[in-house]
Amino acid sequence: MSSRLERQYAVEQFYFNEARLLDGRQYRQWLSLVCETISYVMPARVNALVDNRQRGEESMIAIENELEDGNSMGCPIREESYAHLFVRVDRAYKINSWADNPPARTRRIIGNIEVLKDTDKSLSVSSNFHLFFARPGSDNFIYSGQRNDQLLVVNDGFKIAAREVIMDYANIDVPTLGLIF
Repeated sequence: MSSRLERQYAVEQFYFNEARLLDGRQYRQWLSLVCETISYVMPARVNALVDNRQRGEESMIAIENELEDGNSMGCPIREESYAHLFVRVDRAYKINSWADNPPARTRRIIGNIEVLKDTDKSLSVSSNFHLFFARPGSDNFIYSGQRNDQLLVVNDGFKIAAREVIMDYANIDVPTLGLIF
């Protein structure tokens, strides 16, 4: 039992450290938490009609019915690799990064961290987030959603091998979805 509790604690500390690095604008250090083979996806979310033939079943109102991915007729909002994330991180330190000047102020609250599957080499983890976003001279915004991660177990902790970000929105009325969630 204590081994499972120790693993849960280690995973929670990993996510809290990740949030601290991102909120502290330590993007290069954050990138060291990511596998070079990462798949970072944010599926688009549609307002799907309920299939009444599934009445009485949980699948009738499942969130998966609302998500578009590369296999559907739609496309994800973001579908990125390590190279994309590297460019995003590198751009933050460029003198001509005028869109991020002044930098946004963010605060991530990570919770409901649940290890769904645990093997010696990897973990499947679900977590929820709230992200406060403020840029001087504009409105403040709050983002919320769920993250489904695949973490690889490495000598000194974990690395993010895959991340799916499911945003909670009906209408997109935020200034950007280009943040790292």
